[in-house]
Amino acid sequence: MTNNDDVQKITLIDENGDEALYEVLFTFHSEEYSKDYILLVPEGVEEDEEVDIQAYIFHPDSNGDATEEDLIQIEDDKEWDMVEEVLNTFLADDSNFA
Repeated sequence: MTNNDDVQKITLIDENGDEALYEVLFTFHSEEYSKDYILLVPEGVEEDEEVDIQAYIFHPDSNGDATEEDLIQIEDDKEWDMVEEVLNTFLADDSNFA
């Protein structure tokens, strides 16, 4: 995440109705599952800060944008394993945080 002006953000509402702003870490498409995925981190997180990364299946519009209504929980364990593998590969590449 280089330039804050280029970072896409999305607001999520939890089960208590509280809003939280998240930054898009990255998105990717899985040929295996024929789905798009989005990974989110809380806004304002420092590089070395440990956080829970949110991952969802999403259905972007023609511009590649999505709203919270376009996000779907990942419920399949094998699908979660695939998403975690992609995330681990992303996190292992330190150049993404330069």
